[in-house]
Amino acid sequence: MKLAIIIPAYNEEKRIGKTLEGYTNYFEKVRKKEKLQYELIVVINNTQDNTLQVVKKAIKKNKRIRYLNLVLGGKGYATIQGFKEALKGNSALISFVDADMASPPEALHRLIKELNAYDGTIASRYLLGAQINPPQPLSRIFISRVFNFIVRSLFFLPYRDTQCGAKLFRRKAIEQLLPHLTISQWAFDIELLYWAKKLHLNIKEIPTLWGDKEESHIDIKKSSSQMLFAVTQLRIKNSSLRRIFLPVNNLIERLWRSLL
Repeated sequence: MKLAIIIPAYNEEKRIGKTLEGYTNYFEKVRKKEKLQYELIVVINNTQDNTLQVVKKAIKKNKRIRYLNLVLGGKGYATIQGFKEALKGNSALISFVDADMASPPEALHRLIKELNAYDGTIASRYLLGAQINPPQPLSRIFISRVFNFIVRSLFFLPYRDTQCGAKLFRRKAIEQLLPHLTISQWAFDIELLYWAKKLHLNIKEIPTLWGDKEESHIDIKKSSSQMLFAVTQLRIKNSSLRRIFLPVNNLIERLWRSLL
């Protein structure tokens, strides 16, 4: 069996090298012990730093690493392109993780072990058994919980953590999901899980290992506003009353773009 690990990378020159080294060391051991083949697909998107050079240096040490270098940006767009690239090969399992290794390779391995008969498994920081080190600030936990409540209310998703950056799917599930994915940035994970539900895919949420990393590119206050607007757009877009709400959606889109 083969696993594709997609890593979207935007201006990650300071962290991507360590991430690739960590995932390489871990999954080389898994490959030899469990006969699980793997590949690391780094999707560099609209980067302005030396991420590409760092990735090329890592490839010299591990030929199982390859990359895409995209002009357009956005985590969602990068992940979608990574899905398409993975489907060109023979990977039976397709996953994506964050470039900062906030989700360590052990967390992804846990998703594989728990897959069983499910179509996919997703990491969760808010289920009993999750290990968060260092603990998240109360302000961030509060924002995450409010956002999750909004998502649950709008999309009736059963998951306590839609945004954790480690998710794993069977190849067939990605093939079913890919034609429906359109969100390029903030609400990508929610659209992915929303369509998984509509397509009756069986996705299991798993408590994870997680550690917030320094030098994060995310401004939590700004990104929270952007995600709220993006989620509202996604809900209107998939509503049976979307024609009625079209004028409101256009206003929301203008407000959202003003925050970019």
